[in-house]
This record gives sequence, structure tokens and C-alpha cells, in this order.
Amino acid sequence: MKLLPRLLLLVLLGAVRVFGAEADAIADAKKAYIPKLLLGDRIRVAVYQEDDLTAVVRIDARGQINLPLIGAVTVGELTRVEAQNLIQAAYREGRFLRSPQVTVSIEEYAPREVSIQGQIRNPGRWQLPPESTFTLVELVTKAGGITDIGKGSAVSITRILPDGTKKVFVIDVDSMIKGKRGSGKTEDNIFLLQPGDIVYIPERLI
Repeated sequence: MKLLPRLLLLVLLGAVRVFGAEADAIADAKKAYIPKLLLGDRIRVAVYQEDDLTAVVRIDARGQINLPLIGAVTVGELTRVEAQNLIQAAYREGRFLRSPQVTVSIEEYAPREVSIQGQIRNPGRWQLPPESTFTLVELVTKAGGITDIGKGSAVSITRILPDGTKKVFVIDVDSMIKGKRGSGKTEDNIFLLQPGDIVYIPERLI
């Protein structure tokens, strides 16, 4: 085998390994994703063998629900398991129940949206699936792709954190789409969007 074809084969094999590793990492990140309870979600809180304590409630603007005996409990931004543990502790610490077994289930999801603006072919709001999420690349693809004058190497994502502060990420989407590793950071290569994220693609300076 000549040197050039051999080098080409090695490059192709390396690319397959990289793409395979990226795909596996994305699949693992999606599998590990645990959705949180959001403002506006309607949930059912049931206590085992305590039917009179069962309540179907909507999480209010403060992230709270109101439950029999224990009153207001803040469950917004918690996972279902975290909410169950918190409510059990409230019943136990209030000495209402000795060993409460609480189950939290979703009756109705509030909309989970992200916004994408700027140099994208189909700007606007997009719904995220309630039990999983999209990567940034999936959103860009679903929205028709970046325009010819868009700067895909500097896509910004603005996220409101639970404490009300803002965090801005700048991601090289062009490299991700081309199968390169961008900055090399895991959070850049597999950027999972969260409800409320605002994505902006700036214009390239010509």
C-alpha cells in the first residue's frame, strides 16, 4: 500500500472514532438528563395510605405549592425525587406523619421553550420535549440552519440561573456541525439546552 492511501485511511478511521465518541457522549448526556419541575407545572402529590392528603396543585410564580397540613413548599427547579424527599421531610419534621411515603407525578407540563434569534433561517420560539432536551446543534438544525452571513463560530446562549442571575455561553457551532471538537470542553461539544435559553447567532463581519 502506498503512503498517501495509508495516511488517508488513518485519517478516515480517526474521524470515525471521533464521530463515534461524540455520538456516544451525546447519547450519554441525554440519558443522564433529569428534568426539573418548572413554574406552571401541575403535579399530583400523593401520600401512601393517606388519601386525604393527596393534592393536585400547580407550581406558582414563586416555585411553591400548597399542601395539606404543611402549607407552602418550594419545589420549583427540583427533580421529582428531590421534591418527594423534601415533602416527606416536611411531614416528618412537622410530626404529622412518622414515615411518610410521598409520590410526585406530573399531571400537566408547563411549556418548555427556547428562543433562537439572529442569523438563523427560521427564528422564533421552539418547544423542548418535557422529558428530555435538545442539543444546541439539534436546535440550529431544526430551525433551518445558520444563514450565509451568520457567524456560527460565536453563537451565544443566555440562560437565567435559579438565583435570577444571567449566564452567557459562547459556542462554536460551526466546528460542532463539521465534527470538530471546538474548544475541546465537554460542555461546548455537547451543549444541552434548558427551558428559557435564548440563542443568538450574530452576523459575520465581511
